[in-house]
Amino acid sequence: MSGLVVARVETALSLSFHIMFAVFGVGLPWLLLYAERRWLKTGDPAWQALTRKWARVMAVLFAIGAVSGTVLSFEFGLLWPTFMSTYGGAIGLLFTLEAFAFFTEAIFMGLYLYGWKRLSRRAHWLVLWPIAISGTLSTLFVVMANAWMNHPVGLGISHGKITADPWAVFSSSTSWTEVTHMFVAALMCTGGAVAAVYAIGMLRGRRDEYHRKGLNLGMAAILALAPIQLLIGDFAARDVATTQPAKLAAMEGHYYTSGHVPLTVGGFYNSQTHQLVGGVPIPDGLSLLLDFKPGAVVPGLDQTPANQQPMTAVVHLAFDTMVGLGTAILLIAAWGAWRWWRSRRRGIVPRIAHTKRWLWAAAFSGPAAMLAMLAGWEVTEGGRQPWIVYQHMLVADAATKSTGLGWALLATILIYLGLAVALILILRRLASGAPPELAEPGPEPGPESGPDVEPTPALEVTR
Repeated sequence: MSGLVVARVETALSLSFHIMFAVFGVGLPWLLLYAERRWLKTGDPAWQALTRKWARVMAVLFAIGAVSGTVLSFEFGLLWPTFMSTYGGAIGLLFTLEAFAFFTEAIFMGLYLYGWKRLSRRAHWLVLWPIAISGTLSTLFVVMANAWMNHPVGLGISHGKITADPWAVFSSSTSWTEVTHMFVAALMCTGGAVAAVYAIGMLRGRRDEYHRKGLNLGMAAILALAPIQLLIGDFAARDVATTQPAKLAAMEGHYYTSGHVPLTVGGFYNSQTHQLVGGVPIPDGLSLLLDFKPGAVVPGLDQTPANQQPMTAVVHLAFDTMVGLGTAILLIAAWGAWRWWRSRRRGIVPRIAHTKRWLWAAAFSGPAAMLAMLAGWEVTEGGRQPWIVYQHMLVADAATKSTGLGWALLATILIYLGLAVALILILRRLASGAPPELAEPGPEPGPESGPDVEPTPALEVTR
């Protein structure tokens, strides 16, 4: 295989694998902060058990993320040498800051994991703050580097060579919309994964306080953030319309520049006819969303040379996947808010009963959030193609010219397979359910006579 093919496949594989652990590095410490604080305040053994279990999971995911991140950092230099030699000065500061954040996270992670009996309870909880902050910054600095590739700022020419202002990225609107979008997505993925794990446990009959608290916290995180993510996504789309009009056109499957452009829900892009097939058009929808005017002109792909257009069929499908799954989560949030409001009005406790339907919705939210996040990254990266630095350097020009790198791709695949198998085995050992003293075995959820009828109400949380 050519160096370009290996570079693209290996980088895509590495990024997809690593990002799934990076989101937990952002989200899980923030959930732990809440869980351990509740334990310190109430002395509830269920919160203690959740804190202990999540701390072990956080340590495992941190280790896997560190390994996959290290592999990824080597790939930048080995597979993309022209890109790094030309534009390394623009993103070098961000990766330096990321390294400081990572080592800060690692130091305090050690203090947290080995400090259970060596630190006071309050000091132990306080150690979580630098873990959460540095873990968040570590990921967001890397996201800012990606945002710079989408909207390169601070570039100049001096003595025939490209120069870059490394601080300019912090003034880019693209950086802040992409960073905010990713931060909320990470929290939603973490909350969704936690909710899904405990929902599946409850569907199997583990209806104890430990599982109920874990489920409630995970669902609260993902559902409360769903409306916020909708607003952030709207701002991000407007920024894309300004900085990368070809990407927006690919996202919407919009080829011909025109006014009164409909917003098409679903559908598949036909690359031959440049039309969306099977979608549901909303008249003037895209024009209204972008410019609040039904006749607003929206640039199409026809303004971009054919050899510089992204793979519209793939980008549009990924965009629809992200929006569709995000909408499904938003509908679950609306359903939960309605149930909570109705129960509060009627004086019913618990506000949201753990019915079978609700547990299945929670089990769906975890995979849905993760798949939406991965689809969003496909939109971000695929929509920029064929550029690695938008309108400055092509992917084909940035990749290594070396051949015979198939062995490197094979080694990467084997490493990630090994890490995945090890992770599954370790997490299975950790997934032992609630401690024996907290276990309250109950019957499986039975048939429901109504959407809010709970077969075992006596076991529900009171608020």
